[in-house]
Amino acid sequence: MSHYDLYAIGNALVDSEYEVTDAQLQALGVEKRHMTLIDAERRAHLLAGVQGLHSRRTGGGSAGNTVVAVAQLGGKAFYSCRVADDELGAFYHQDLLANGVATNLSHMPFPEGQTGICMVMVTPDAERSMSTFLGATADIDQTSLHAKDIAKSKVYYMEGYLSASPTGLDAALKGRAIAKEAGVKLATTLSDMTMINFCRPGLEAMVGSDLDYLFCNEEEAQVWCGSKDLPTIVTHMSKLAKVVCLTRSAKGCLVIEGAQQTEVPAVKVQAIDTNGAGDMFAGAFLFAVTHGHSHAQAAALANRAAGQVVSQYGNRLTPEQLQAIRAEFEASLSA
Repeated sequence: MSHYDLYAIGNALVDSEYEVTDAQLQALGVEKRHMTLIDAERRAHLLAGVQGLHSRRTGGGSAGNTVVAVAQLGGKAFYSCRVADDELGAFYHQDLLANGVATNLSHMPFPEGQTGICMVMVTPDAERSMSTFLGATADIDQTSLHAKDIAKSKVYYMEGYLSASPTGLDAALKGRAIAKEAGVKLATTLSDMTMINFCRPGLEAMVGSDLDYLFCNEEEAQVWCGSKDLPTIVTHMSKLAKVVCLTRSAKGCLVIEGAQQTEVPAVKVQAIDTNGAGDMFAGAFLFAVTHGHSHAQAAALANRAAGQVVSQYGNRLTPEQLQAIRAEFEASLSA
């Protein structure tokens, strides 16, 4: 019997989100709509540039957001990550526990250094631009894995951003091998155009030849395939996993299963902040499929949850919001 619905490995990052204008974004030298890795010097420069601006601090990291979504919806999740022995590390650990997520952080000492942060700049068009200082998470390795818990999970999820870290990629692939040996389903995400452009070999290793679930948005798929032609993209992406969830913003999601395609419409919302939308989609989708729902039903729940995220500032929802979305979803199935 499975102990966890989802076991994930990814970067532990504390998000600080700022509302900025396009002019401010340009003045800071931040590339719009992309995730850019930064060093300590660049971090200090950006912090000086946003001094005086109101910020929201939350637990973050792509896979971290996904496991929290699963737990808040009522699932059981485990998260392997790495933080430092500082105030942000303690904040991140407690945030996971408060949201009902089990973690390796409860069973190991924190190293010296700085916990990773992600500075998220949100412009008036709702686009998010991220500057990420990895800090301690840059050195995540196999010691963060709990092999027995991986083997007792329904799905093993690898954050695509780990393709930028040699030790992180090695750990993700070690976990992948453990999961495959135990018959656990495999899932990953393409994460960001930057990862595809600069870390593609690592992403290809995560995808492998036997992936069960792949999550990506339309722009990432276009970069991956080198084409903007949707039929071409669908043909190419269908070969990467048994189930591919291709999200298309206001157009909803295209669930690709071999030669079969299912269009699942989005919920109409006014988008003000896209930070965390893809993470939420993956979490809600994986919660649904691990609780007996079809892929189309799972995508409908995921669209609803992601739509709520983009309609407000911040990368996550509250447990109360997600429970209300789940109740609405289940009521629609029985109507």
